[in-house]
Amino acid sequence: MLYCEDWEKKEKKFMEFWDRENHDRPLLFITAPKNKNANPPVSGHATLKERWMDTEYVLKCANFRMQNTCYLGEAFPALNPDLGPDFFAACYGTPLEFGESTSWAKPWMSDEDVENHKDFAMDPANEYYTKMLELTKAAVEDGKDKYMVGVTDLHPGGDGLVSMRGPQNLCYDTFDYPEFLHKGVMDLLPGFQKIYEELYGLTTKYQKGSTCWMGIWHPKRWYPVSCDFSCMVSSDMFEELLIEEIEKEVEFLDASIYHLDGPDALKHLDRLLQIPKLNGIQWVYGAGNPTASHWIPEIRKIQQAGKCVQIQVMPEELETMLQELPPEGLMYMIEAGSEEEAKELLKMADKGSQR
Repeated sequence: MLYCEDWEKKEKKFMEFWDRENHDRPLLFITAPKNKNANPPVSGHATLKERWMDTEYVLKCANFRMQNTCYLGEAFPALNPDLGPDFFAACYGTPLEFGESTSWAKPWMSDEDVENHKDFAMDPANEYYTKMLELTKAAVEDGKDKYMVGVTDLHPGGDGLVSMRGPQNLCYDTFDYPEFLHKGVMDLLPGFQKIYEELYGLTTKYQKGSTCWMGIWHPKRWYPVSCDFSCMVSSDMFEELLIEEIEKEVEFLDASIYHLDGPDALKHLDRLLQIPKLNGIQWVYGAGNPTASHWIPEIRKIQQAGKCVQIQVMPEELETMLQELPPEGLMYMIEAGSEEEAKELLKMADKGSQR
């Protein structure tokens, strides 16, 4: 790849990670800025939506970012076409509002819609779906021999319903309309499968395997599985209303890692570790909470269950993490302040593996 070296070596390390055979050190996805004074492409768009939907501008910004980033360890350049975390719900007619760095859904389902719900229907001519196909095709052609192209951020299941219904109303539904919630998440599963398959097919035109926003590569069909709404429900409700759809997503994919977001989601960890085909857990401790080195018992528990772990690590924590945890199936995401710091971190990890 034009924007990073030794891709074949990185491929090998990722295969060791998935098999939990990386005995020398954890995988390290270390990035650092090359030129902090470089000027990014200027937007002359009349609205934020126009900027997000401008394919040429998206490609210019992505190339600028990758040209000005150092990729060390197992880090690699990728463009993951993005219209925000509620894109999946938008494919079912949910309106989107666009901000500077993200977009969000405008929930539309009323109690009457819930009471009369039969099925969800995805519109193949939906403007956001057609734009995502366009963005992905353009990225694949532009990125050939330069960078990887990932499958966009998809949130089906409970999070898809949150986008349509709103978090407060969906919480009420767990008591008032539990049948709708369980049926709804299952109704959305075929849409997830269709969108994933189409985008995966596009991204593999020139590249082997798949990636996504999580920064992990796999030689076949891999994707994160998630349900941030689970933070709002008890373990019993999680089992009754949500886990079946999550397990179906895992079964559909060749490999999967569950995105476990925040301390309120930890109550479901034991249940998730019981899913045989689930390969791992991404533990996101969340802003304002203790960082990676404070969660060593939880990370160790995941490893002992035979699962991989990905977690964001502060540069100053790396030495502690290397000392306290075995490397097998571990991947650390690290944002270094400079290329020099990034090289020192990688050297520290490599030195530790030689002990």
